Amino acid sequence: MTETTVGEVMAELAELDDPKIRAVNEKHGDDHGVNLGKLRAIAKRLKTQQDLACRLWETGDSAARLLALLICRPKAFERDRLDAMVREARTPKVHDWLVNYVVKKSPHAEELRLAWFADPDPAVASAGWALTTERVTKTPDGLDLPGLLDIIEAQLKDAPERLQWAMNHCLAQIGIDHAEHRARAIGIGERLEVLKDYPTPPGCTSPFAPIWINEIVRRRQDA
Repeated sequence: MTETTVGEVMAELAELDDPKIRAVNEKHGDDHGVNLGKLRAIAKRLKTQQDLACRLWETGDSAARLLALLICRPKAFERDRLDAMVREARTPKVHDWLVNYVVKKSPHAEELRLAWFADPDPAVASAGWALTTERVTKTPDGLDLPGLLDIIEAQLKDAPERLQWAMNHCLAQIGIDHAEHRARAIGIGERLEVLKDYPTPPGCTSPFAPIWINEIVRRRQDA
């Protein structure tokens, strides 16, 4: 098999760029126009290629970076490289995939969680909160859940948007996964009213923490 070059991949991505998709994405702060299903199909064809992934990331192009995150080897990145990448991830989708598809699978995830949690850059801090939410759900031993609720109660209302979403998710997961803290988590959500009026499509769960918590708990009880 001949080696796929960055130029070949970039040309393929350019052909797939759809102005309509780009216009929709731009409303959410993203700057690419490639259908994500088609992007995943390219990744499936390329399979894991760490060197190519690194070179695609270095282009700075959002579609190329999303593809890089699908074909990279998460455990191959050094801690400092991941720290640099989260600061380089300019758009929400790249940031989200980096944290969920790469950092969460890294042996450096806990160290980075602690480093990022209170970072002055709201986007970096939101990555720390996303990793914390992962622990709330999967490995809560050692976490100070009342302390997290204290921080959320004090800071959620005025947090920048991306950080606010991450903190709100953590609030909801504490209420969903830890019955002993559920009443307090719901109470915090009710008092702060963050995302209370967020437009939610039919069939979807509201991101307003009290509704979110009660809905997921109800589903689990009915299952």
